[in-house]
Amino acid sequence: MSRTDTLPMPASALKAKVVTGLTTFDTELARIAAVAIVLLGCTWLLSGQPFYMNILSYTFLFAALATSWNIIGGYGGQFSLAHGVYFAIGAYLAGNLYIRFGLSPWIALAPAALAAAIAAALICWPLFRLKGKFFGIATLAVSEVAFVLANYFDSLTGGPRGLSLPFKAGVANMIFTNRFSYALLMLGFLIFCLIVSGFVYRTRLGYYLQAVRDDQDAAQASGIDVLYVKMTGMALSAALTAMGGVFFALYLRFIDPPTLLSLPDIGVRFLLISLIGGVGTLFGPLVGALLIVPVEFYLRATIGGSIPGGHLVVLGAVLILCSLFLKRGIVGAAESAWQSIRRRRHG
Repeated sequence: MSRTDTLPMPASALKAKVVTGLTTFDTELARIAAVAIVLLGCTWLLSGQPFYMNILSYTFLFAALATSWNIIGGYGGQFSLAHGVYFAIGAYLAGNLYIRFGLSPWIALAPAALAAAIAAALICWPLFRLKGKFFGIATLAVSEVAFVLANYFDSLTGGPRGLSLPFKAGVANMIFTNRFSYALLMLGFLIFCLIVSGFVYRTRLGYYLQAVRDDQDAAQASGIDVLYVKMTGMALSAALTAMGGVFFALYLRFIDPPTLLSLPDIGVRFLLISLIGGVGTLFGPLVGALLIVPVEFYLRATIGGSIPGGHLVVLGAVLILCSLFLKRGIVGAAESAWQSIRRRRHG
């Protein structure tokens, strides 16, 4: 999509564009359904192996979280490193409501999403005046400050000791006795995030986010309210990320600041998965997660014990190589190759 396709246009033309986008969204829904069937089949085939169910659960969860990040980071071009904060908000809120009041985590999903959206608006309202790497550095600072605060306010977060969620198995508590149920839960969340992301991409908000990403000054000169568009995209992205934090908390049943706010394990991972899979594409984060998460588990098991942090070195090298040779990620490179083949056929 060219930048001119994303700029404001007359009301009738814009309405036609949105209708066309929604029609295309029907195609995206069909693709998402096909992907869901394939992933469900793979999950069913591996259902008797808890080790692989654990890997699949993490893969689906982080694919969903990367998809959520991609709304603002890929479509909007705002490379946030503070999404671990929204992730932690969801986890801590659900954990406290469950421990203190016995409230079902399903009910906690709504307030967690709302709290993260409000926090994102408050945090990013001043930060969006920064551009490019300066915005990324500022969000990095926010993540580090949140880590310190989480260690300090132990009445809410448990401090360095963390919070342990009691084991009370049941669908109402989002706690299961087998890994297969968790894998299905994470897969459902992934499909939900893909549907939201695909819908945003084909609506006015998605077009405006891409216009801001391609040329913010030109978008503003054309009449787009840049700050409003960024804030809306960030709030939606943060809300989905917080929901992922709720699922993560009930999956581990133990949460502490390093687990939720670690920059290498959480903050950078969303970005890493999206960049390798294909930032700004619908299925790029999913492809990146399917590649990165299992490889990371393997590297932790093979070299993590002998070389502490060795798996991060390997993943960093993969990111550098993808940045040099696959600037649009795996999915972006595949789309470019397919378009090139089509042009040759019609040429």
